[in-house]
Amino acid sequence: MRRLRVLTWHVHGSYLYYLTQAPHAFYLPVRPGRPEGYGGRSGSFAWGDNVHEVAAEEVRRREFDVVLFQSRRNWEADQFELLTPAQRRLPRVFLEHDPPRESPTDTRHPVDDPDVLLVHVTPFNALMWDAGRTPVRVVEHGVSVPEEARFRGELARGIVVVNNLPRRGRRLGHDVFDRVRAEVPLDLAGMASSELGGLGDLPLRELHARLGDYRFFFNPIRYTSLGLAVCEAMMIGLPILGLATTEMSTAVQNGINGYVETDVGRLVMHMRRLLAEPEEARALSEGARRIARERFGIRRFAADWTRVLAEVAGVRRSLVAVDEAPGRFA
Repeated sequence: MRRLRVLTWHVHGSYLYYLTQAPHAFYLPVRPGRPEGYGGRSGSFAWGDNVHEVAAEEVRRREFDVVLFQSRRNWEADQFELLTPAQRRLPRVFLEHDPPRESPTDTRHPVDDPDVLLVHVTPFNALMWDAGRTPVRVVEHGVSVPEEARFRGELARGIVVVNNLPRRGRRLGHDVFDRVRAEVPLDLAGMASSELGGLGDLPLRELHARLGDYRFFFNPIRYTSLGLAVCEAMMIGLPILGLATTEMSTAVQNGINGYVETDVGRLVMHMRRLLAEPEEARALSEGARRIARERFGIRRFAADWTRVLAEVAGVRRSLVAVDEAPGRFA
């Protein structure tokens, strides 16, 4: 069974953890002090034995099948610092995590190479970026949660999960969060959330265990990719409420698995009703789990990534079948 050797960077920890559920070997460069992008197997994730650290200075002496870039810095600087000319000609994928910042419609992607595959994490992102001559694929998110992490909704509060909200301003909806929290009981989790009186940066498993207590999940973000925390909350069965922007407008179906609106006042109205009527929250919970299993399952995600990696590497029949790879999927 042919497993590909993939060099990539630790850019978004949760995404990297789910990516490494694909049955391939992933190599993460590390540097002293583990600066941004070079954290290796850091964080509270249960990394599998297919995830390997390699010292940055050793990368040029290793053999890989695919190079997977995950940031502009990876593309514009890291590859020239770490890779040999031959390694820079290997099959290459650029994984774009975000929608364009400069202009939502007229920003040219920094990769302009017909020999590189540009992978977007949402159809919305693919729609908004100008990819030029670079070929494009979309691999939507896939997540997994512990079997015991299920919606109970006994706590008459909403939960928000956003990293570094105090410093990320209007784009991540700091002002929206403040406005809604003044009207509806909300808790905040994520990096730096304690600065706003929140729960702090909880380990992923603890976060999953606690999410099910809340009546609903609120996403205040105006403009970014669909957050993995949204997908995880949906998989647990929380009703999802948020702004009807970006991919949120397709991930949430009003009255089925939650509510999305561009009018924050209407969102507050929905929240108050869910707090007063737990039976509606339970009905939305069933829809949330069904849609999450259909759209954001980890097996589908791993299979999609295996197809992408196989395509760029020119590998077909010898690849391991994802559905036959035991023990890699929660």
